[in-house]
Amino acid sequence: MKKSILNLDADKYQRHLIHGPDRIWAETNCYSDVWIELLHALGFEPIASLPFTLVIDFEGDQWTFFKFPLSDLYELYGLDVQELAIWNRLVEHIDEQVGLGRPVLVEMDSFYLPDTHGTAYHMAHVKSTIAIVEIDLEINHLGYFHNQGYYNLSGGDFENLLRLNQNDPVYLPPYVEFVKIWDRAKTNRDLVNASINVLRKQLTFLPDKNPFHSFAERLAKDLDWLSSESLDMFHQYSFVTLRQLGACYELSKTYLQWLTQNGESGLDKAIVLFDEISTTAKTSQFQLARLVSKKKPLDFTPIEKMGQSWQAATKILLEKYN
Repeated sequence: MKKSILNLDADKYQRHLIHGPDRIWAETNCYSDVWIELLHALGFEPIASLPFTLVIDFEGDQWTFFKFPLSDLYELYGLDVQELAIWNRLVEHIDEQVGLGRPVLVEMDSFYLPDTHGTAYHMAHVKSTIAIVEIDLEINHLGYFHNQGYYNLSGGDFENLLRLNQNDPVYLPPYVEFVKIWDRAKTNRDLVNASINVLRKQLTFLPDKNPFHSFAERLAKDLDWLSSESLDMFHQYSFVTLRQLGACYELSKTYLQWLTQNGESGLDKAIVLFDEISTTAKTSQFQLARLVSKKKPLDFTPIEKMGQSWQAATKILLEKYN
């Protein structure tokens, strides 16, 4: 029997504007992207929950892998996210929770996710988070959010993804969350006010020094090593550095635009600055790829300018909301 929370049609699903064709970065990261679409499909405005994007940092060997704070999701939308203990077959847990009206977020192997055709599907084993909202055990059918959209899978992909025919004694179950949906509906004005309260809280977690300075220092040390590594290693390095910061600060820009559209003033300059950071990160990614392949020195001016933009933008936000 099919169990479904949202009754969506994968062929007709309309993704959120964050995943529209005019974006600088088509995707952010798997966990953030899946939450954007899940919130959207549940009828919530995901942009309201983006204050966390303003406080990422350079973490020594990567930029923050930015994720929606679960406390913010509860405060804004009444979504109570809990870890699901896997003591039975994973498929049985998913079936039960979806039957109770609870989306299930689970780390899966993209090798069996047909929406990754051309990148990972039947090509590479890559961990990625999906949100399952539909399941039918009788016909081996799954409906799930992943990256930019909503998809279906069935047959062998269903069996392999959920390891129905595998019996590996050292297999560790994936990390799984389920979402209890409480009725905490807000008017648009109440949502804006709640979002600003979350923003004030998040700004207390701003890095205590300009993260672009630390990033520039680490990148300078990594260039010789990076130029001798494989193309695959370069893509991994680029993903956790320039792509992470670029995609994140584009979300920051989107958030400040949303606040402006909802009556907040004095944010226009910060919007421009975060847009400059996101755009510069995109061009710097391509420049770094060319320079590393040719073993040429890197011009650090764009990174310095991103740091200056970050400093100016955060100053505006602190003066207004601190």
